[in-house]
Amino acid sequence: MKHPRSSLNYNPFEELKGLLKEESVEWGGKRSKTTVLHDEPAQEPVPDDDELFASAMEDVTPITEDRRFVRMKETDPPGSLPEEEEREGLERLEKLISSGEGFVVEDTPEYVEGFWHMVHPEIARRLHRGEYSIQDHLDLHGHTVEDAKLAFDSFLAGSIATGKRAVLVVHGRGRSSPVRPVLKTKVVEWLTHRPWWKWVIAFTSARSCDGGAGALYILLRRRPLTKRQRRVKR
Repeated sequence: MKHPRSSLNYNPFEELKGLLKEESVEWGGKRSKTTVLHDEPAQEPVPDDDELFASAMEDVTPITEDRRFVRMKETDPPGSLPEEEEREGLERLEKLISSGEGFVVEDTPEYVEGFWHMVHPEIARRLHRGEYSIQDHLDLHGHTVEDAKLAFDSFLAGSIATGKRAVLVVHGRGRSSPVRPVLKTKVVEWLTHRPWWKWVIAFTSARSCDGGAGALYILLRRRPLTKRQRRVKR
């Protein structure tokens, strides 16, 4: 008869070998799943920058020598002027700003010119150039349209009565006007309508020294147009 196994012969480590095959034991008595390491596949070497650039440029055709971009010198920017021409340009600009020298009124949109159709255009050009001596002038600055009309009529009547041929009327440029210069427009209108149109040979904007686009030279007749001349006008 076999004797039962004595508790004194109990060996709790007999199952340890089997446990170790299935699980691993961490410090502190905790168990964790066994991690099985496998051999990693061999990695190919990573190409360096030179190799990558050479591969990317493999199909590129080099530019020929005559087609390469040539950077211009910083001292020679496009459109630069020689030093002497630049200095002359600055001098002209300074004169224009300080004294108006070099400003040509005739080349601006503000320029005004008018003459009788039987009058040669050269008369108007000579008038604008200042070849006729100005014998009297009227300044309409600060006038209302009504006051300006009275002063203008009186001035022209007096100029004709005293035999004056070339006069100057300063009307201003009308920069504060919302649409167009009021007095300037009115003076041109008065010169081209009754009663003054038959006394006017020509009128033009003045030179810069006499008011420029803010004034008019007026060349007057000694006698008004006759009825026969007026019929020619029609």
